[in-house]
Amino acid sequence: MKRQDGFPDDFLWGCSTSSYQIEGAAGEDGRSPSIWDTFSHAPGKIQDGRTGDIACDSYRRWRDDIELLRGLNAGAYRFSVSWSRVQPEGRGEPNQRGLDYYARLVDALSEAGIEPWLELFHWDLPQKLENEGGWRNRETALRFEEYASIMYRHIGDKVRHWTSMNEPWCAAFLGHLTGEHAPGMRDRIAANRAAHHLLLAHGFAVRAFQQSGLKGEYGIVINPSKPRPATLRAEDIAASERASIERTSLWLDPLFGRGYPKYFMERFGADMPIEARDMEIIAQPIDFIGVNYYNEEAVRAAPESIENPYGVESVRTWQKRTEMDWEIEPAGLRRILEYIASTWPRKALYVTENGAAFPDMAGPDGFVRDYDRIEYLKEHISSCRAALRRGVPLKGYFLWSLIDNFEWSFGYTRSFGIASVDQATRNRQPKLSYYFYRDLIAGFAL
Repeated sequence: MKRQDGFPDDFLWGCSTSSYQIEGAAGEDGRSPSIWDTFSHAPGKIQDGRTGDIACDSYRRWRDDIELLRGLNAGAYRFSVSWSRVQPEGRGEPNQRGLDYYARLVDALSEAGIEPWLELFHWDLPQKLENEGGWRNRETALRFEEYASIMYRHIGDKVRHWTSMNEPWCAAFLGHLTGEHAPGMRDRIAANRAAHHLLLAHGFAVRAFQQSGLKGEYGIVINPSKPRPATLRAEDIAASERASIERTSLWLDPLFGRGYPKYFMERFGADMPIEARDMEIIAQPIDFIGVNYYNEEAVRAAPESIENPYGVESVRTWQKRTEMDWEIEPAGLRRILEYIASTWPRKALYVTENGAAFPDMAGPDGFVRDYDRIEYLKEHISSCRAALRRGVPLKGYFLWSLIDNFEWSFGYTRSFGIASVDQATRNRQPKLSYYFYRDLIAGFAL
């Protein structure tokens, strides 16, 4: 039967996770530490003092995750590979046990009728490469090309959809400017260097895929931001544009062969370690852009300074907020999709992450009735439908996240999953939102 909710019959519905957040088995089968192992074990870095050593134990319980996906009738599963598990030294010969794990996962997904969407990097850089300078060091981009090529050789015939990396803004700026994420630095020059080398690594990986002769589609996942202006005064509208530079155009302009934004280069160009042909490598053609969206802020103009190089400041908003203290603004998802589709046109966009953390409380029967999450998802997926009606080439939606997991610097104090994970047994338990998403995928929830 044809869908009745306004989405195309071939619209792709999926769920997303990432390696460090769910796999666990941190020191097993040849895996070496990543920067998130180091960071999470450092006192005071994680809100509840816990780590991803065990996480959701998906390294052993991946079959449970696939059963959850099967129960949804999800069309795709977006997951990331632990570089440290595949290439423990960050260079050289791969770890066969790590490769075998991902091959088993991909085979089982395909057998279940679920399309594997493989992401090469979701922030967990091998610590051995960090010791050599990490993303501040150009060599890391070359090592990423080597790692990507290993994955193409060993699993490339099994995967049709690839992404190079997730939210490089977070890896560069939360990791190197604010220190909230691994490796925990607070250095503007380091952050800018990391940004360039992350993009260069992406370009090298795409080029290697093209040279491999493999068939498939390739993209990158960003977490763009286009804050709305607090007022329609010209100075606030201009501030809204400037506020989007570091999260959006800093990444998309180079990918589209436009170089880095002029405003950014006027202030930080001396920091950028650009060498001959770098921008050409970064601009390798890609098939799709993944958009991660959680919230939209409002901004107004403010004096420019060293601490505030973009001359903007956030203002109070009226919207309800999630447990992350992020405002709930479904229309912002439509707006950012339209902004990207009109400014950097590409034949396909995907919402690769969207979801919300709420204080999930189980009832006396142990069941989580997360109506707030259901309302959040319903409104944001309706915004996707509105974007489609306005001509955005949106091809799919991936919910974040399939299961509750290690939420980076928040540890296990924030829950995004549509299934909970018992921290004693690691057993999965669907929440009410799981059944909402199952109905949504079937075309009955909107």
